[in-house]
Amino acid sequence: MSGLETEELTVRVREFHKTIRRTVEMLHGSTISVGEYNPTEDGSLITFTGVPGYEEVERYWVNAPFAFVSINYDAEANDHLYYVVEPELDEFEAELLDRLFSDLRESLIYRREMGGQTAEDVLRDELRELLEVYGVEVDSATFYRLFYYLFRAFRGFGKLDPLMHDPHIENISCDGYDLQLFVYHDEYNDIESNVAYGEEELDSLVVRLAQQSGQHVSVGEPVVEATLPDGSRAELALGKEVTPRGSAFTIRKYANEPFTPVDLVNYGTFSLDQMAYLWLAIENNKSLVFAGGTASGKTTSMNAISMFIPPRSKVLTIEDTRELTLYHDNWLSSVTRDRLDEGADITMYDLLRSALRHRPEYIAVGEVRGQEAMTLFQAMNTGHTTYSTMHADSVQTVINRLENEPINVPRAMIQSLDILSIQTLTYVGEERVRRNRTLAEINGIDQRTGDLDYSTAFSWDAATDTVKKRDSDVLDEIRDNHGWSRSQLLTELRNRKLVLQYLRENDVTDYRRFTAMVNEYYADPERVVEKVSRSVEAEVAEFD
Repeated sequence: MSGLETEELTVRVREFHKTIRRTVEMLHGSTISVGEYNPTEDGSLITFTGVPGYEEVERYWVNAPFAFVSINYDAEANDHLYYVVEPELDEFEAELLDRLFSDLRESLIYRREMGGQTAEDVLRDELRELLEVYGVEVDSATFYRLFYYLFRAFRGFGKLDPLMHDPHIENISCDGYDLQLFVYHDEYNDIESNVAYGEEELDSLVVRLAQQSGQHVSVGEPVVEATLPDGSRAELALGKEVTPRGSAFTIRKYANEPFTPVDLVNYGTFSLDQMAYLWLAIENNKSLVFAGGTASGKTTSMNAISMFIPPRSKVLTIEDTRELTLYHDNWLSSVTRDRLDEGADITMYDLLRSALRHRPEYIAVGEVRGQEAMTLFQAMNTGHTTYSTMHADSVQTVINRLENEPINVPRAMIQSLDILSIQTLTYVGEERVRRNRTLAEINGIDQRTGDLDYSTAFSWDAATDTVKKRDSDVLDEIRDNHGWSRSQLLTELRNRKLVLQYLRENDVTDYRRFTAMVNEYYADPERVVEKVSRSVEAEVAEFD
């Protein structure tokens, strides 16, 4: 017998004895007594000494005490690395985890009732019972390392889970098999991660994400747009049919709590003057369209300013994928749907036509790209206040897109749009920021040229990162409708700016508290102004 054969025989004998020992252990059973994880007593679940060749610049938990992110920098390459750190499993724990996966899947399928327990409690109990059946004695740290990976697989997003838990990430991009995922970080912008997927696991993930969203993806229909259970928007591609480097996905994450107008002022996207202007415009049923490039914050801004809608007004939203979240009692949300079996597609155009029968006062459409724009502008022309977004980087580009294929809105109808907001993703110094570049007002058709006439109420000066204010026809129209004097109009604007300044100074960024204050203002503006006037320390400059 050769030396190689002898060595192979020895390995097989060891494996046989290991199997015998485990069988005996399982027959005897065990009792697992594990309480809540205590890092002081049980020790850390994670061992991490850094990434060779990189200097760590930041570290923060995304799922304590199980996973954290280490941001690293390579000075020579001038490159950052987004490094996910999770518990490491030894050989025994990894082997045990594989068995637990299959056994727990069957156990959880037949367990229908949770008896008031949380999903964590149920999984913890099932894990404890299985380990006792196996007869395996484990310490608390091992138990919770196993628990983490099981929970991540059954209730989370698997290997993607830490990235989905990171509030600093706006976008996650996978470009194919065995390629590192890229993330868009709110501080470090586009940054490569240490997470990658092999062919089989990436195909499986894409199918799973589609199924979790109630969608179907296959080789016959390899591309699907979906809304994940947490509200994130996902664009999925399966296999190499349309993406030659393999299955791919892009996930656009949204904050668990929607941004408020105070958030947008704090980030510098809008000024207090602009927000006071928009508040008065929305209160007086002026229609708006938010335009800009990809990731310029169009939907975020539309969602935020919708908090100015008066309480009890009937609001209806129409979207391809769920992005808008309104804290409004009288809100009807509708989403498009692809054809099921013998039925027909339910498009934004269908939903918009149906929406008009609900007699809404405010209609918000996720994004206009085609024939639904015609219905949207028809709604504007019949007195409905409408908001929407579209991809365009200037006022003239918006007009050109609306007037030409495939949208084709007649020029006479476009003049019913009151305000056009142009947003941009740009740089201030070395910081990447979102700014409202222009708040323009559509003034009608120029009788001499036949072109749409518009004016600029606010414009952003990139050199000084400040907002310049000009005369406003919309404000003049509001003043005339109310019979206000110029002084009364300025007082109305000043009062709203005062409330916004108060909310900002008191860090009221929770959308529930923000909306409650706005509703309180609508109920009794004089009392609210009197209250905030006493509290606001900084003097609020009046509109000129």
